[in-house]
Amino acid sequence: MFDLTSLSATSSGLFEIENLAERLVSLPSSACLGKLDDFLSGALGRLLAPIDLQAVKAAGVTFADSMLERVIEEQARGDAGRSQAIREKLAPVLGDSLRGLVAGSAQAAKVKELLKEMGLWSQYLEVGIGPDAEIFTKAQPMSSVTCGDTVGIHPISEWNNPEPEIVLAVRSDGKIIGATLGNDVNLRDVEGRSALLLGKAKDNNASCSIGPFVRLFHGNFTLDVLRTVRVSLLVQGEDGFEMKGESPMEAISRSPENLVSQLRNRNHQYPDGAVLFLGTMFAPVKDRRGPGQGFTHEVGDRVEIATPTLGRLINWVDRTDVCDEWSFGSRALFRNLAVRGLLDKA
Repeated sequence: MFDLTSLSATSSGLFEIENLAERLVSLPSSACLGKLDDFLSGALGRLLAPIDLQAVKAAGVTFADSMLERVIEEQARGDAGRSQAIREKLAPVLGDSLRGLVAGSAQAAKVKELLKEMGLWSQYLEVGIGPDAEIFTKAQPMSSVTCGDTVGIHPISEWNNPEPEIVLAVRSDGKIIGATLGNDVNLRDVEGRSALLLGKAKDNNASCSIGPFVRLFHGNFTLDVLRTVRVSLLVQGEDGFEMKGESPMEAISRSPENLVSQLRNRNHQYPDGAVLFLGTMFAPVKDRRGPGQGFTHEVGDRVEIATPTLGRLINWVDRTDVCDEWSFGSRALFRNLAVRGLLDKA
């Protein structure tokens, strides 16, 4: 672990530096803070999310399987008990129609018209295969947790799940400079009741986990390599329950560049940069509380999201009102930098 404040006192500022990877290679040995394991164990301190002032955004409904599950949530009105019957009805039609479609393409427009004629069109399919992506605010700057922390499930939710995703680090000018892992913790029953409850379903205490680190594009690690990664998910419960899954990036319906162009453009800027969750293919349906009930979290679940190119993001599940409150925001950051004499490096 190295102290990078000689370059910038914030990761937001750090990511704005041209040729950052080359600059990091030449860090002096005096910048070393200690071994990573000693931070993971808490012996030398604790890890924070590898972002600070950046906007935390997410793209929704970017994979065929998760599109189907969003439509199921919508038709079930948030009732997990109805999901299996609806899935059996819709999967044979929607599943085959959506796989391999490029969002916004002429073929996608034809499928849209066909599904409308069949009475199967949905607001989720509109953003899933239509020209305009769903880009929403996942969390507030400074609020994300990271590897080793607890993630929160709102106590009103009885049907929820992790969402393992690739997260892009985006500079203020829109350049994609690297990537990390994320858990876009999701409340299926809340959003299923109404899409207008998206904010309540997504932006809660400790409900956004990012990390463990941002890997910069450099050398053999490129955006083209990122397109080929497979993100794995492992959930292990204190009740002995175990669930595994995998989300291949190659199945995404929009390119990372397209999603970033819809995030940051002449109509919408982010002067402190942004991170963008790219969505998930994994939609957990393994029954846990009973036949036809599908998956939902229980307190104490261990969640591991991993891929060899980006490491492992590990969290444990608790209720949002039990997780530590978020108290260190942007004002606290700047007070901290002022005390340390680092405001000029923010």
